[in-house]
Amino acid sequence: MTNERKIVNDPVFGFINIPGGLLYNIISHPLLYRLTRIKQMGLSSVVYPGAQHTRFQHSLGAFHLMSEAIAQLRSKGNEITQEESDGVLAAILLHDIGHGPFSHVLEDTIVKGISHEEISLLFMEKMNKEMNGQLDLAISIFKDEYHKKFLHQLVSGQLDMDRLDYLRRDSFYTGVIEGNIGSARIIKMLDIKDDHLVVESKGIYSIENFLTARRLMYWQVYLHKTSVAYEQMLINSLLRAKELASKGIELFASPALRFFLYNNIDSKEFYRNSTCLENFGQLDDNDIWTALKVWSNHSDKVLSTLSHGLINRNIFKVEISSDPVSEERMESLVDKISQSVQINKEEAVYLISTSSIEKNMYDPADDSIDIIYKDGTIKNIAEASDMLNISLLSKKVKKYYLCYQRLA
Repeated sequence: MTNERKIVNDPVFGFINIPGGLLYNIISHPLLYRLTRIKQMGLSSVVYPGAQHTRFQHSLGAFHLMSEAIAQLRSKGNEITQEESDGVLAAILLHDIGHGPFSHVLEDTIVKGISHEEISLLFMEKMNKEMNGQLDLAISIFKDEYHKKFLHQLVSGQLDMDRLDYLRRDSFYTGVIEGNIGSARIIKMLDIKDDHLVVESKGIYSIENFLTARRLMYWQVYLHKTSVAYEQMLINSLLRAKELASKGIELFASPALRFFLYNNIDSKEFYRNSTCLENFGQLDDNDIWTALKVWSNHSDKVLSTLSHGLINRNIFKVEISSDPVSEERMESLVDKISQSVQINKEEAVYLISTSSIEKNMYDPADDSIDIIYKDGTIKNIAEASDMLNISLLSKKVKKYYLCYQRLA
């Protein structure tokens, strides 16, 4: 164990101080360092070439903001012990440790029924055994079992340090300046009332900007139609590879990727068999890209078409609608793709995808953002704001995406 303090130069926040001891040991751990090989924004660089930053950078940024938040809350007379400070800092460092390459893509394909949050917890428990229980408090805060509930809110809530970092960082690396948020200002306005995070009324405009920026970043960046189409291609590639593997067809894959392709891993198996977690901890973006490069020359026309498209940016065509796609339209497209690529209709369904995405940027029922006034009264941001679009932000928007192979 080292007690030497380290300093990291971060392009977004400048110098980040990393204390020695437990927190340094977490940052140096192979499971956290694996996040240096996983991009924060998955396939978004297909639209925003600058989006090359990693989940490790994001974890360090969230850690920095948590340090700032703790200092601010303490300066306002809120008691946070050193043990609690270390616990919540450890929890934010480890909050994304369960992400696989391209994140949600893997959750829907080669691993079924288990979320990255559940895998994060499994990794934290594994590390806790190695560290002789030093992560007990971090795990308790992460699971929202610790009696000071505001600490969990700082890790996972409407104004958590995760969101404050990724919005600021993703805006910086994509160049979408409209998504930039005043994270420092928001943190300075934080306080605690009745074990709940509140925002001083002076900070209301920063919160309005935060909610507006979040909405813009989701629809303009995270759910950009080209990124959605690219992601659907990767999902279909992995599903096709999994189907071929189930028939005993030989596919190139790293040992970790092979494990998930040639075995059916669901939530029950993941919890029962420790080999699942070991293999998952070996997966990163490189496993997927290397496989796709080799698969682009595979004899299976579906797999090679999809893989070649991903490697060379031949992306599915995308149509967005407020209404579901009709059966007739789907059948017509499957027929055309079948003829164009010279494959049967059962295979052609891999070259077409429909999905619906529903999103609202603020749900008071989930975890309200509360504004506190000088007289001690508290109002929900939806009541406190004089901006009309707060009601629009809490309204669910649903879009239907139709993605399909471009016809020759």
